[in-house]
Amino acid sequence: MPKVSRAHLDARRRQILAAAADCFARQGFHRTTMQDVVRRARLSPGAIYRYFAGKADIIEAIAAERHERELAAIAAAGDAGGVGSALGALARALFAPLREPEERARRRVGVQIWAEALRDPRVHALVRRGVDRPRKLLAGLVRDAQRRRELPADVDPDAVARVMIALFQGFVLQQAWDPTVRVAPYLAVVEALVAPLTDGTASRRGRRRRARAADDGRPDAARARPAAASGGRAAAAGRARRRA
Repeated sequence: MPKVSRAHLDARRRQILAAAADCFARQGFHRTTMQDVVRRARLSPGAIYRYFAGKADIIEAIAAERHERELAAIAAAGDAGGVGSALGALARALFAPLREPEERARRRVGVQIWAEALRDPRVHALVRRGVDRPRKLLAGLVRDAQRRRELPADVDPDAVARVMIALFQGFVLQQAWDPTVRVAPYLAVVEALVAPLTDGTASRRGRRRRARAADDGRPDAARARPAAASGGRAAAAGRARRRA
């Protein structure tokens, strides 16, 4: 029997995953059967089961491939220079593909995986890995920027990472509901939101003042009014003494 090359095996595996993803995107996980995947892939059942024991294994493989692509995008963004360039490059790397119908279909499968994670512990663990690993890498980028003094030291790196992930996941979910949502305007807003965070000229004094105001429940203006009022009273008293 002739030896099958690794390239052939990898191509066949991708063929099966692509067929399964198409079925999942159109019919959902639970309505899709392994026979549907067999027909879509145009392979024999034996060929499918050589690679995957069932739908659960296929779902895990689809998610794992996507997670690896996202980790690679974060790693590449880290080489873009400063934190502003890194976050901008990452946003473009993740959002730009969503203009393509094929990527939107793949992301619809991802939305189903998120939903399945609420009921299946195995899928839940998979989804958590898919969030936790990118979150740690993003938080590492933020910490590196703080050491270079590109970001304020009082910014929570993990919170920044979670916000960035939420911006992406939220758009994927909206696009799954409404395919007419455009990528470019959303991406422009994301970049505008990130810009103040990465602006090295941002005033820390203003942030501290707002933080102190939040601590005692008063806005900046409310804090300023008592001081202004007391200054006004002192000035009035001085004028009265001079007149006397």
